[in-house]
Amino acid sequence: MWGDTASDVFAVGYNGTILRYDGMSWSAMRGRASVDLSGVWGTASGDLYAVGQATVLHNDGTGWSPMPGGPSTFEVLESVWGSSSRDVYAVGTDIYQSKDLILHYDGSQWTSTTSGEYTPLHEVWGTSPRDVFAVGYLGTIRHYDGSQWTTMTSGTTLSLYGVWGTSAADVFAVGQDGTILHYDGIGWGPMTSGVSYGLSGVWGTSASDVYAVGGGGILHYNGTAWSSMPSGMGYQLSAVWGTSSSDVYAAGPYGTILHYGGASWRTVDSGTAANLLALWGSSSGGVYAVGWYGTVLRGVR
Repeated sequence: MWGDTASDVFAVGYNGTILRYDGMSWSAMRGRASVDLSGVWGTASGDLYAVGQATVLHNDGTGWSPMPGGPSTFEVLESVWGSSSRDVYAVGTDIYQSKDLILHYDGSQWTSTTSGEYTPLHEVWGTSPRDVFAVGYLGTIRHYDGSQWTTMTSGTTLSLYGVWGTSAADVFAVGQDGTILHYDGIGWGPMTSGVSYGLSGVWGTSASDVYAVGGGGILHYNGTAWSSMPSGMGYQLSAVWGTSSSDVYAAGPYGTILHYGGASWRTVDSGTAANLLALWGSSSGGVYAVGWYGTVLRGVR
């Protein structure tokens, strides 16, 4: 899910589904793709990118269309992020050749790069065109410094599923078996999470206010240590997002949406039993959640 404003939000999903919220209601957009879409990102409502299996779609404000030079038949993209319309990255896996996949768009064409190793990449995020991170299978972390991608030493062989940070010298990665890693601008080091369940999402407001969600609940980092937050949930939470330390949302299975108002987490009635996979919102508008069976929810804060 990605949005430009609270009244201009896009969600992508199974079977080429692309939905748009205009501030009043959701409507389906013709995406001209029948494969599952895994990620969407843009610079504005007239410059959007959606990725999936063998697919990169672009919307220039008049409609969605496949982009030439994108992934091949056996290439599956899972995440997309960019710093501008001339600097977009998409990551995933080349299934046929059993290797990782990184695509870059420079405003005119897509080009591909790979390490040649079987290390599927799950998420990409960065702070600038010269500071991009991609995380994935078996503890893989790749970094782009503006000229080349290099493999960073993560210190783990456990798979990583989420990456987020406050700056180039303060980045968090989360993953399998309670794994949390921190990058200080020099190297990655393990952090004690105190849990053994998998973590799938990470987000925060500052270096001393970071949230991670996963298979057993919610963790919080206060700048010194991670601790579990009472949430009443004992199963997998998939996503976390917020606007401030007193306005944080988490989403998961069976239509679960939790809200943290600065004192405690409470359950929000979502009106659905579908598994929820992603969250997005804006500081001035509502919060949105997407999940199975084409589920799209909007909550007004």
